[in-house]
This record gives sequence, structure tokens and C-alpha cells, in this order.
Amino acid sequence: MLSLISNVYAADSAPAPQGADFVSLLFPILLLVVFYFLLIRPQQKRAKEHKALVDQLKVGDSVMTTGG
Repeated sequence: MLSLISNVYAADSAPAPQGADFVSLLFPILLLVVFYFLLIRPQQKRAKEHKALVDQLKVGDSVMTTGG
């Protein structure tokens, strides 16, 4: 009886489609691209602007900190 059940399950299983590997990788890649454009790229832009601002400072320039 047990061998009959295993034969039925084996006969019902269909082979996986070949394109499934690419489709399963598409979502994580798309997620990384969105993550890059929404988080990493703007942070790099702000860091570049901050570095340019700090490089323009000279000795004796007055600076106001966030503390006042």
C-alpha cells in the first residue's frame, strides 16, 4: 500500500520549468536596484556635499553647531 502511494506522488510531480531560476532571481535584483537608488545614492550625494563644505572652511571661519 505504501509503495502505491509513493508511486502516485511520483507520477503526479511535473518537472520544474527551466525559466524559474531567472524569475526567482529577478525580484532580489530589482530590490537591490531600488534600495541603491532610494538609500545609497542620496547618502553618497549628501556625503559629497558635506565634504565640499568642510573643504571650503578656513581657519577663523565662524561655525554654528547644532548645539548652538
